[in-house]
Formats: sequence, structure tokens, C-alpha cells
Amino acid sequence: MPSKPMIGYAQVAKTFGRVTAVDDVSLDIAESEFLAVVGGSGSGKTTLLRLTNRLIEANSGTITVEGEDVSQVDPVALRRRIGYVFQSGGLFPHLSVGDNVGITPKLLGTPADEIAARVDELLDLVRLDRGEHRDRLPAALSGGQRQRVGVARALAARPRIVLMDEPFGALDPLTRDALGDDYRELHRKLGLTTIMITHDMTEAILLADRIAVMRAGKLLAQGTPAELAKSSDAYVLELLRTPRRQVERLNERLPLGGAA
Repeated sequence: MPSKPMIGYAQVAKTFGRVTAVDDVSLDIAESEFLAVVGGSGSGKTTLLRLTNRLIEANSGTITVEGEDVSQVDPVALRRRIGYVFQSGGLFPHLSVGDNVGITPKLLGTPADEIAARVDELLDLVRLDRGEHRDRLPAALSGGQRQRVGVARALAARPRIVLMDEPFGALDPLTRDALGDDYRELHRKLGLTTIMITHDMTEAILLADRIAVMRAGKLLAQGTPAELAKSSDAYVLELLRTPRRQVERLNERLPLGGAA
């Protein structure tokens, strides 16, 4: 791990009233790393993500982005240099696909011709036909297409960091699989640093370089799948057993060989 991580959390805590959502979390993410944060509802994983770009503020501890303490950075400027992909796409319903993708460069004062070229480039990157989709409204798109637009919008201002909150959770299995693979390739191609929140350990294992497991606000374990398998924590081991059990059940029900 480098001396200055791309994103660092040091003893970070966040409470909502009497509820401690994030409890003394310390975690470093290296440049170009893909980290998945896994945990059930109420584990604190989405809260941790939202603290990163100051959508909410930490009660204590320090969060750094590219070596800077985020509490010392203007939150609007911070958010414009970090891509964010929401669970449901989070698109503006009254704006066309092109205007959704181009909104951050527009806010940054990028000339209109450059924005138009960037929109075309990004629609190609996320595998959406630009002629067919650029002028459509989000309501005319499928769920998978909306998420592809959401990814394109997150990449529009050429961020080095992308935060993803359950980005593929609402999609059908085939679309989810394809979009996960495509994003992983974009992550590699663009040299991004990605944090993805998911409750799905299988997705985390298939897409991420490293996995952080949270429960009740605490960071229980972090590491590669092989490293997590050596954990002594019962909850971590139970999460790792789930994909194996699914494979075993599938193997029982699907015929071997042939065109299964």
C-alpha cells in the first residue's frame, strides 16, 4: 500500500441521534484499486460512501482524498472531482440523456462543443448508440440503459475516483452481469479508483480487487477473497459461504454438460 492512499479513512465515526452508523472505521484505498464494501442493511456501508464526498459530515476522524483532508476542501468542488453512481441511476428526469451526461462539465464551464464531443465519447464508452439515445429522456430507457447513462455521467468530468452505491442491484441478472463486466473494464482502462457498495458477496468477489466487510457500523475485515477466507469472524465466513452454497445448489439442479 502506498504511503499516501488515494482515499483514506482514519478512525471515522458518524452518528444519527443515538444510532452509530459508522463506528471507528480506518481503511485505505490505493490508487487504481477497486474496493467493494459488503454488508447487510444498516451496516453503515452507504453512510461511509456518503461521508467520502461530504454528502454528509463525519462526527469524528479524518477522511482524505488524494492526500487532502476533505473537511478542508469545498464540498461542491470535492463532489465535482469524484464520480458518483446511484442505485437507480439518479438521472434528472426532465433532461435528455446528453444533457444528463454533460451536466457536470457544463457546471464547470466547459465550452458547449467540448461537452458535445465528450457526451459522444462517453456514450460510446458505455456502449449506448449515441444517435439512438442522446436525445431521449430517462423514462424512455430500460433500467440497464439508465445505469449506463449514470456511469457515463459519473465519468464526464474525468474523475480519478468513482463511488458506486449498489449500482447494479435493481437490474435483471443478465443486464447486471454485463454491466458489471463492462464497468470493471472501464475501471481498468481509465485507471480509476473505485469504491462499490454492495450487499452481494458474489458480485464483490467477481468485480473487486479487495473487499471490506461491515456490520453494525464496524469494519470487521478487509482483504482479497483468499485473505477473507482466513478470517476468524463468523459473519465474514458466513458471507463467503453464500456464493459457494449457491454454486452447489445450481450444480444440483442444472444438468452437467450439454447446452444447460
